Amino acid sequence: MVDAELALTAEARQRGLMFRESLAENQGMMFQFAHADHYCMWMKNTLIPLSIAFIDEQGKIINIEEMKAHSEETTCAKNKARYALEMNTGWYQQRQIKAGQYIQGLPLDSNQQ
Repeated sequence: MVDAELALTAEARQRGLMFRESLAENQGMMFQFAHADHYCMWMKNTLIPLSIAFIDEQGKIINIEEMKAHSEETTCAKNKARYALEMNTGWYQQRQIKAGQYIQGLPLDSNQQ
C-alpha cells in the first residue's frame, strides 16, 4: 500500500517534494493534473533521488524514470499523462512494477467517477 500525498493545486505541484530529507519506504507524492498532457518534472531543491511513474487517465503506467537529487534536467512523460507518482529511487524496480501495468486506487475527480 502506498501512502501518497496529493498535489492537486499548481502550488502543490510546483513545490512537490522539495526540501524533504527522506521519505518512508512506501511514502510518495501523487500529482494529479487537470487534463492529460505531456508533462515534465524536475528536481530543483529536491534533496533525495526519486523514481517517477507517469500514468494515463485509465491508470496505465506510461513510463518510469529515475530522477537525481538537485537536478534541473527535465524528466517527461512519453505519452499524455494525467498523473505522476513520485516514490523513493528504485521503489518501482524493487517491486517489479513496469510500464504497461495498471495502478489501482487513483484519485478520480467527479467527472471520472
